[in-house]
Amino acid sequence: MQQVSVASMPSVASAPESPRRERKKRQTRDALVHAALRLFDAKGYEHTAVREITDAVDVSERTFFRYFASKEDLAVSFVRDFSDVLIKELAARPPGEEPLIALGNAFRVSLRAVTADDAHLGEESVYLLIIKLVESTPTLLAAHLRYLHDRDDEIIRLLADREGVDPVTDLRPRIAAVVFGGLVAAANKEWRAEGCGSVEEMLAAFDACLDQVGPALVGHWTAR
Repeated sequence: MQQVSVASMPSVASAPESPRRERKKRQTRDALVHAALRLFDAKGYEHTAVREITDAVDVSERTFFRYFASKEDLAVSFVRDFSDVLIKELAARPPGEEPLIALGNAFRVSLRAVTADDAHLGEESVYLLIIKLVESTPTLLAAHLRYLHDRDDEIIRLLADREGVDPVTDLRPRIAAVVFGGLVAAANKEWRAEGCGSVEEMLAAFDACLDQVGPALVGHWTAR
């Protein structure tokens, strides 16, 4: 009788998860994020306990910590997800697009992608709730800025690769990344000043800021 080596047998632990199981895990994670954002918005970040988040989703705290290391980790998860999609989309932009145009188009596609399921939250989008939460919570604002700073090098490297330049000796990729970050921040501020409308209105604010990059940096300004 032929013996079968245990080492040659497929490992149950290493077998890929079924699509149904992966979908279930994603649904649980999304439910935790949505419940947390609603509670943060209603009670404040500092006054919301992990137990309240898990009670709202009817899961255990142990389940929460399978997905997130802490409340802060959950709160910045949107930023992490958005950054992942942005970098992926930037890498996929056509090589003929100029750097700032490629960044802008990647931003538009990414924002629409990560807010595609906003119907779960009713009138307010994940993006709106995250921006409001981060702006009003100093610890999260610091974590948000730190995370974005850590991802800047990836954007700089992608821009340099697209243009065939050395990011160490050529400052243009870094400057473009800084300008892009400033555009997003300015668009967010303009969007909030107008009452925080839809994601499409946020993108319109971004486009309006992008249109003013040239006039703001070149030549004298004239009164409007």
